[in-house]
Amino acid sequence: MFCFQCQEAAKGTGCTVKGMCGKEATTSNLQDLLIYNLKGIAVLHKWLKEKGADTGMDTGRFVAKALFTTITNANFDDDNLVHWIQQSVTLKKELKATFDAMAPGPEKTSLWDKIKGLFSEASAAGADTGLTEAALWFGTETSDFQEKAKTVGILATENQDVRSLRELLILGLKGVAAYADHAAVLGVEKTEIYDHLIEGLASTTEDLSVDEMVALVLKTGEIAVTTMAALDEANTTAYGNPEITEVNIGVGSNPGILISGHDLKDMEELLKQTEGTGVDLYTHGEMLPANYYPAFKKYSHLKGNYGSSWWHQNEEFESFNGPILMTTNCIIPVKKTNTYQDRMFTTGVVAYPGVGHIPERKNGQAKDFSRVIEAAKSCAPPTELETGAIVGGFAHNQVLALADKVVDAVKSGAIKRFVVMAGCDGRQKGRGYFTQVAEKLPQDTVILTAGCAKYRYNKLNLGDIGGIPRVLDAGQCNDSYSLAVIALKLKEVFELEDINELPISFDIGWYEQKAVAVLLALLFLGVKGIRLGPSLPAFVSPTVLNVLVENFDIKPIGEVEADIEAMMQGK
Repeated sequence: MFCFQCQEAAKGTGCTVKGMCGKEATTSNLQDLLIYNLKGIAVLHKWLKEKGADTGMDTGRFVAKALFTTITNANFDDDNLVHWIQQSVTLKKELKATFDAMAPGPEKTSLWDKIKGLFSEASAAGADTGLTEAALWFGTETSDFQEKAKTVGILATENQDVRSLRELLILGLKGVAAYADHAAVLGVEKTEIYDHLIEGLASTTEDLSVDEMVALVLKTGEIAVTTMAALDEANTTAYGNPEITEVNIGVGSNPGILISGHDLKDMEELLKQTEGTGVDLYTHGEMLPANYYPAFKKYSHLKGNYGSSWWHQNEEFESFNGPILMTTNCIIPVKKTNTYQDRMFTTGVVAYPGVGHIPERKNGQAKDFSRVIEAAKSCAPPTELETGAIVGGFAHNQVLALADKVVDAVKSGAIKRFVVMAGCDGRQKGRGYFTQVAEKLPQDTVILTAGCAKYRYNKLNLGDIGGIPRVLDAGQCNDSYSLAVIALKLKEVFELEDINELPISFDIGWYEQKAVAVLLALLFLGVKGIRLGPSLPAFVSPTVLNVLVENFDIKPIGEVEADIEAMMQGK
């Protein structure tokens, strides 16, 4: 295996024996093979669309879900990944049949010559008339998958800088795909999003110039903005605009179900199915912001949030006592000493060996969570970890409603600077940096946050500025879009030419591929001077890093006091 897609990449270069996330080498290899198949699908689909075929959205939907299941901490189940690969092979066959019916002989041969290495090293055997069936549809037997996977992974691209740009693109596409899938679940889809996923994957099979590859990376940032806007539209249309909310962090006396991940549709259906059952519902991790939506606040058995960010789940899931539902990524391996595996459930693109799985919706019906609910009824109530409340709900609609108050505070000097500390949390000790920054920032600063990075400081008593809390939580990682909307509105209010003229600094924590999509979105919007940590991505080569530094002034986080001083000076 070789994997460097998350911030924990071993030795800052890549995991080669077992993932730091807990992923086995076999799992990593199967994910590589799935991505490889998606590239083949993309090449065929792109050609068909360019020739006027009625391609619809089905391929885009599949590609988005398949990319999503390869994101960090989503799918640890080899059998499940084999099923994804088999589905991708079936889809490739369907696309090939359409291609065969449409392509003139010479053009067919030309395309096969171009992509023959994408499918199999043995493809030259049929290069004069097109690939042979055996060469094109490799890996139809499960036993073939691991051997094939070893030849098609990340290191198959030998040039370090080309590899870096291709993987930066693919990882950004994974983040976009995750957000696109969230939106699609709620009925909001955009053709341009799926088209870019396919165009981006297909581009990694072509010999492009550096400028062309950089342009595609930045295009991914633009599409990330489009996708997060679509998801914002989907969430707010379905559940209303988030409101300022005090969220209980204590527990009740009833048995409970703990829901983690990001999927609000799962949240809605589980709330409806648990109503009147005597079972309470608690959010965990990135599901905390569900408490801010009006549609969910009406349920009295939504008791609040339990615990903190994803990497604490071994301890927190154990003490919760009741069932856990993982709706999207952020699941981590279960320790042998833990007892909660039998009361854990996954759904959607998430899978873990030995854990119960709730199937997808069929024929427009809701998912059936009865197994989860029945399991909860025989469990003890959660063990209390803490008491009190945390405040959130500062998405763009809510903050813009307070715009006059915020602008007056800036004009009067009561607020000197906003510091965006959004992104991911993680288990490395170096992430204590973000807690220290929050504690040591001057009292005339406001922290804007989204994502699980907030758990490093959202329970600190940092006070307020004239009634404006010093930590404004916009929501999940995808709600980083709200922070961009707020920044752009402030730019308009203060009649500035450049977003970088605002009194805003970006001090971002990252961990996985959704954060990569958010970063690319910020670069597309022209944000410069972003501090990124706790370490820079392993998939960014020195040459590519120089491009990012020269064009966007990206820099690693440093010492707390020095970074605060620089940020307060607008540096």
